[in-house]
Amino acid sequence: MRTTLTKVSQLSLLAAALWAASAAAHHGWNWTEQQQTEMSGEITEIYIGPPHPRLMINTPDGAWQVDLGNPRQTRDAGFVEGEAAVGDTVLVRGHRSAKTDERIIKAVRATINGKVYTFYPQLLRED
Repeated sequence: MRTTLTKVSQLSLLAAALWAASAAAHHGWNWTEQQQTEMSGEITEIYIGPPHPRLMINTPDGAWQVDLGNPRQTRDAGFVEGEAAVGDTVLVRGHRSAKTDERIIKAVRATINGKVYTFYPQLLRED
């Protein structure tokens, strides 16, 4: 019985570690390019919720996923449900995925309908 509990505990610990590693894959900034970039596009989808609120946008370069701050940061920046609508144009400043085949940008700031939402003020650079 003790061996069974030990194996279950080990498997549970391994599963938790793997889950944490996969959850951390797009948390932090290690997966992004160092340089900030700007892009503009039409909003095609809006999601407000964990782990990160996000926008889907169409740009001249194709469809992109825009990851905003975590739910608290996004709310603190003033971006809440109803602030934007599908069809609105957004200007995003942030860090693109370092993987060139991955169309994801982590937004530091977004401007929609003339209103500026800064999700990571400490990281905003005007290059």
